[in-house]
Amino acid sequence: MNDAIWAGTVTVRGHEGAELEAYLARPLNDAPRGGMVVIHHMPGYDAASKEYVRTFAAHGYAAICPNLYSREGAGVSPDDQAAAARAKGGVPDEQLVGDVAGATAHLNALDHANGRVGVIGHCSGGRQAFLAACSLALDAAVDCYGAFVVNDPPPERPTKARSIVDKAPDLSCPLLGLFGADDKFPAPDEVAALDAELTRLGKDHEFHGYEGAGHAFFAVDRPSYRPAAAKGGWEKIFAFLGRHLNA
Repeated sequence: MNDAIWAGTVTVRGHEGAELEAYLARPLNDAPRGGMVVIHHMPGYDAASKEYVRTFAAHGYAAICPNLYSREGAGVSPDDQAAAARAKGGVPDEQLVGDVAGATAHLNALDHANGRVGVIGHCSGGRQAFLAACSLALDAAVDCYGAFVVNDPPPERPTKARSIVDKAPDLSCPLLGLFGADDKFPAPDEVAALDAELTRLGKDHEFHGYEGAGHAFFAVDRPSYRPAAAKGGWEKIFAFLGRHLNA
C-alpha cells in the first residue's frame, strides 16, 4: 500500500464567490478516488481539523477543510477568527451550504477524482454535515455528535443555529451518525428522534452510540477523548465510505 500524501493550503471559492483558505490533502498516486469535505468544529480551523484531513488522504481519499471563518479577515489568527465568528452566533446556514458546495467543486476538479464526494463534521460541524447533505447532491455524509438538528439550542447558548429536522425529506445520500451515550448535545433522545424521522421517511442511515462516551470523544487533545469509541468510530467511517465513495 502506498499511503504517501501531499498536504497544504489552497484557496477555494465559497458562498457568493468568497475566497476561502482551505487545507487540502490527497494521495500521491494515480488511483481514482472519492473526496471528503471536512467541516471544522465551532472552535475553528485548527490542527485537529487538519489532522482529520490528512487521515482521510492516508486512507486513499482527497480531503479538504475550508476555513469557514475566512471572512473574519486575512492575516487574523485562526483563534481570533473563531472568536469573531462565535460572537456573531456562528456561520449562517445558507453560507455554510455555499462554502461546502465550493469545496466539493474543488475536489471534483482534482486529477483522479471519481466524482463522488462525502461530507463529515464533528459537533457544530456534525449538524452542518447533515445540513449540507440535505441541501446538496452528495454521496455520503457523516454526522459526529451534531447537536441542534432536532431540538433548538437552549436560550443561553450563543448560537443562531436552529433545528433543521424539517430538511430531512431532502437528505440526498446515506448518512452515518456516531454519538456518545453520555452526551447532552445531542442527548440520546434527540438522536432517537432523528433516527425515527429518517426511518419514517425511508432514508438510508445508520446510527451508532457509544457507552461511556460523551461529546467530542474523537478529540485526542481533550479530556473527552475515549480511545475505544474513537477507534470504533473510525472503523465505521471507513467501512461506510468504502461502500459509498469508492465507485
